[in-house]
Amino acid sequence: MGKWAIAVHGGAGIDPNLPVERQEQAKQLLTRCLNLGIAALRSNVSAIDVVELVVRELETDPLFNSGRGSALTEQGTVEMEASIMDGTKRRCGAVSGITTVKNPISLARLVMDKSPHSYLAFSGAEEFARKQGVEIVDNEYFVTEDNVGMLKLAKEANSILFDYRIPLGCAGAAVTDSPLLMNGLPISIYAPETVGCVVVDREGRCAAGTSTGGLMNKMMGRIGDSPLIGAGTYASELCGVSCTGEGEAIIRSTLARDVSAVMEYKGVGLQEAVDYVIKHRLDEGFAGLIAVSNKGEVVCGFNCNGMFRGCATEDGFMEVAMWE
Repeated sequence: MGKWAIAVHGGAGIDPNLPVERQEQAKQLLTRCLNLGIAALRSNVSAIDVVELVVRELETDPLFNSGRGSALTEQGTVEMEASIMDGTKRRCGAVSGITTVKNPISLARLVMDKSPHSYLAFSGAEEFARKQGVEIVDNEYFVTEDNVGMLKLAKEANSILFDYRIPLGCAGAAVTDSPLLMNGLPISIYAPETVGCVVVDREGRCAAGTSTGGLMNKMMGRIGDSPLIGAGTYASELCGVSCTGEGEAIIRSTLARDVSAVMEYKGVGLQEAVDYVIKHRLDEGFAGLIAVSNKGEVVCGFNCNGMFRGCATEDGFMEVAMWE
């Protein structure tokens, strides 16, 4: 029997002016999710089940950008995406373009368990969800008043907003002053709030899951890194990884898979592998990740000013943090 470990994240890149109240809300949510996962692991729930359980909790709370509270497209609607992977046999499931499924991570799990495919999107994924009997809600359920206001700001700035929960006074200045680019085009505030969870259980089984609403004011049909196996999510017999940050940079670097690959091919441990990919694989992009190993290790890494994150191990270590 090995030792379990768990980590959760709520996005990499945090505005320094984020109000203390918002910071405390984020810490409380991450702590609640960690405790939920810890209780399940102590009851010998499998890694893949714990990942789904924790990400569902994150999707249900509107604080971060997944499920209820997801970022809005340029048309004011929500298009969500998620993926989940079981490292034992490298089984995976992913969905994109989800508009009515209350918990996209559970639909991704059903794609893995109940379909012959690994990835379903848009109308096909929605039809599969109805056949599987998952909970369906109107798209309006995911739309919050805060996000409607931030979409208006993004449209006025003709930009894509990453952190759409920063008060308008803070965000307004950053929209005009920010030199950040994505694929050569201007963006505003760098603080995406994708959510994710990685777990290794007492059997040494690793799993990972990631869920997001994407970017505020994104183009209809845009797909980021979160549902892409090997980019935003990856799990193998060695580790489980969930990424967050600039999706296009994560996709180019196949960031999550690279952590496992460095461990496999270079024969290094989890910490060294995470450090290597964060330093050498992101080029000019900004991102972060959480990872666990089959030895019960847990590591968080990022190359920006902060990442909403929490982690715990069977040895009694527990941490919830935001900044470096």
